[in-house]
Amino acid sequence: MPCQGVDFMLGTVMFVILGYLSGSVLYARVFSHVFRKEGMLEQSRDGNPGTANAFLYGGFWCGFLTLLGDLLKGFLPVFLFWHADMPEGPHLFWNGLVIAAPVIGHAFPLFYGGRGGKGIAVTFGCLLGLLPLWRPVAALAVFFLFFSVVLRITPHYHRTLAAYLCALCSVLYAAESRTVELGFLLIVVTVCARLLTSKERKEKMGVKLLWMR
Repeated sequence: MPCQGVDFMLGTVMFVILGYLSGSVLYARVFSHVFRKEGMLEQSRDGNPGTANAFLYGGFWCGFLTLLGDLLKGFLPVFLFWHADMPEGPHLFWNGLVIAAPVIGHAFPLFYGGRGGKGIAVTFGCLLGLLPLWRPVAALAVFFLFFSVVLRITPHYHRTLAAYLCALCSVLYAAESRTVELGFLLIVVTVCARLLTSKERKEKMGVKLLWMR
């Protein structure tokens, strides 16, 4: 029998806190110190403490370990919660917040004064934690690939917004789980808020088909 009442609520809130604290660890900053690449994020164009800059300015191992850390910090809290036989009601909002908490922590981390990253790798980690429910992570991956290869949207800032918003529409259309729908909605709101408030230069959007130069 799934837990109910006060015990269920306390358990869910604990998962939210765990996910947020897990997300608040910015592995790009952690491994920049480990590999003595201090200042690498300041060298980047957007200053984003994420996987792409870790690879570009920290090297392969710095990037690989950052990617692994960002995936796992989203995957583990969501996976543990999702497989704990939690009911969808009556605390739907808190259930959805568990799914989004690592991304919220990454975007607005406790340990770095709220100055976090975009949360793309963390999002994939959170969605992988929902397996065997595969449609949400597949939708996001497909739209990123589509807007990168087929209908090319540049720069990455606009491509990310388009991929997240289209993936959200796909998840809502599939209507597999109210918890997942709410969780993904909270993730999209968080990522969009992080992008819109970032100091990254907002260049004009460009759209080209694959065969167009």
